[in-house]
Amino acid sequence: MTIHSTDPFATPDEEKSAVRRLRGRLAAPVTLWTTPGPAGLTVSSTLIADGDPGRVLGLIDDESEFWDALEDSGRFAVVPLSPADRQLADRFAGLMPAPGGLFAGGGWTETGYGPVPAGADSWAGCRLESSRALGWALLVEAVIEKVEIGPSPGPLIHYRGRYHVLPPDRGAPSP
Repeated sequence: MTIHSTDPFATPDEEKSAVRRLRGRLAAPVTLWTTPGPAGLTVSSTLIADGDPGRVLGLIDDESEFWDALEDSGRFAVVPLSPADRQLADRFAGLMPAPGGLFAGGGWTETGYGPVPAGADSWAGCRLESSRALGWALLVEAVIEKVEIGPSPGPLIHYRGRYHVLPPDRGAPSP
């Protein structure tokens, strides 16, 4: 058996669109979106807009079970994932087996917006406001109705097809 340092099934860079290659050069936070049902999806195209009210925008797969459940419930939770959540991110992205279902094991806290991993101390509860096709995805816009903020272990980052971790932040004030 040969172990590859790269994905042998990945599309070679020269065959990818220039837009896809540019997108891959932008670091993105890895988040988990969940909704009552329950359903969930790993989303790395998440943007938080401060304001009154605050909003969350994201690009999701309109053919996902998550979108079907979100259309029914109209609300969802957004959880920023940490470096310890790599397997969770892969499971909800469909990259890792999920025996017993996506929410089996690990512990979950039920909220009015969707289940939140039991260890998550920061998350937002959101109400769907609008959606529209954008590129090959669905742009979702929602109003942030609830925010829980706890200590940050640092973000899980997606960059050029892989997870990355920022070095520890030494001496910076916490938000």
